[in-house]
Formats: sequence, C-alpha cells, structure tokens
Amino acid sequence: MKQITMVRVYLTESEGKLNKLLSYLHDKSKVRGVTVLRGISGFGQSGKIHSSHLVDLSLDLPVIIEFFDTPEKVTHILSELKSLVEPNHIVYWSASIIDN
Repeated sequence: MKQITMVRVYLTESEGKLNKLLSYLHDKSKVRGVTVLRGISGFGQSGKIHSSHLVDLSLDLPVIIEFFDTPEKVTHILSELKSLVEPNHIVYWSASIIDN
C-alpha cells in the first residue's frame, strides 16, 4: 500500500472555475487522478440551495472536483488552490492506495 492525500474541492457550475482548475490539475500539476462529480442539489455556508428542476434553463448545480496524489505534491497544489477557490471549500485527508 502507498500513502496518498485525497482532496475535494466544492464549487458551483455558475462560478466558472471548473475548467481552470481542471487545466491546472492536469496540465501544470499532473496529478495522478481527477474525478468531477455533479450534484443534483446542495447548499453551503450562504444557505442558498442549488438545485435542478426540469424547467431550469441555466444550471447552477454543485460540482465536486476530487483528486489524489502524494502528500508532498498535494501540499504544493493546496497552496496554489487557495488563490483559486473560496475559503472553506477544500477538504483533504490521508488515504492509502493498493499498488503492485
């Protein structure tokens, strides 16, 4: 087993930060793996509920960017993400992966 750090970044679609963050994680940071999850509903500190309905023309749904890499690499990435993401929208934890 190998130690990694998992990270989740919480956004909404309307913020327009998804592509910029994905580009940073893929092109500049070259993290080991990224998954983007689109929520059907959610709210944050503001209390505003972001939800989808069939009659919606524009979407403002919750989006989670989840990625992992070595603890050292993630520490560097987190220092960069602080300038791109609002405070209290990033969580991370230690995990293990099974490698060969």
